[in-house]
Amino acid sequence: MSLSPIDTTSTDVSVILDQARSMVAEGAILRAVDWVTKANRTLRAPELERQLVTWRTAAFAALDAARPRVVWPPEYADPFPGHPGLPQVEAEALTAEILGGAILHHGALWVRGLASAGEAERLRQDIDRAFAARDAFHAGAPLDETNPWYAQAVTEETLASRRGWVESGGGAWTADSPRVLFDLVELFNGKGIVDVIAGVLGERPALSIGKSTLRRVPCTTNTDWHQDGSFLGPSVRTVNVWLSLSDCGEDAPGLDVVARRLPYVVQCGSHGAYFDWSVGPGMVGILEQGGAEVVSPVFAAGDALLFDQLMLHRTGVRPGMTKSRWAVESWFFAPSSFPMEQAPIVV
Repeated sequence: MSLSPIDTTSTDVSVILDQARSMVAEGAILRAVDWVTKANRTLRAPELERQLVTWRTAAFAALDAARPRVVWPPEYADPFPGHPGLPQVEAEALTAEILGGAILHHGALWVRGLASAGEAERLRQDIDRAFAARDAFHAGAPLDETNPWYAQAVTEETLASRRGWVESGGGAWTADSPRVLFDLVELFNGKGIVDVIAGVLGERPALSIGKSTLRRVPCTTNTDWHQDGSFLGPSVRTVNVWLSLSDCGEDAPGLDVVARRLPYVVQCGSHGAYFDWSVGPGMVGILEQGGAEVVSPVFAAGDALLFDQLMLHRTGVRPGMTKSRWAVESWFFAPSSFPMEQAPIVV
């Protein structure tokens, strides 16, 4: 198919959008996403960023037919043999083999310096702007005043009904902030994280609207142990990038982690669990008696923890903490097992 030419000299947002719409009409939505992304790196236009959210969702149908790995989970050697607790690696040394091996044999991988201090600070400020725009929107501010910091992504009603629960817990969906989504996708692609995760999954990954969240967690928050596999399913193919944007684990809530590979979903709703999908502290105690180690890392701003749906964890809150924690949680899924009720975002 011969596609319409692109005027690469234009800086007019309306012209760029018209060109992209022509690409979409010609069946080249991935090309439109790439084109608008490239243009927006210079223009930083709210109209482009909001439209990108819609097109990134629609573009999922245009991904190449998935050829899932025959063997799952993939067979990786242990890159940290005999290592207790959470294995660590500097961001520059991260590879698919290290990530896949760490998750398979240890349950998670601590990546030091995935974002620089400056990048973490900018994203932290972005979250504050997004939350302020969210509050203004709910107070009646029109969309043209809150976009690009807050503009609700269009989703199916079932998923949209969960938005309030996320926001009441000190969060907001990343896709509901077009500016933050743009910056985060740029960061992940620029750092090579998307390629590394694609190497583990064996497919070009997609983020989800319902599982990718901006968080500002106060030291007074409640906490409960859980595995995301209890509601995503144990066989989904996924990697979560939990990116800390502020120092946490000492003065601010971090994460408590069962540092062991669990190849199954632990019994939920018992042993003191608060929710029917969460794991009670008594059950975690049983795992500890069996040799599992509970660790509470002290993360620096820009550190990340990468894991799948089987890692057992909770927000780490301690008496005496006085500060809040800023973080972004981004779940990447293999298209062949994408939980469509969570709504895809092509990266």
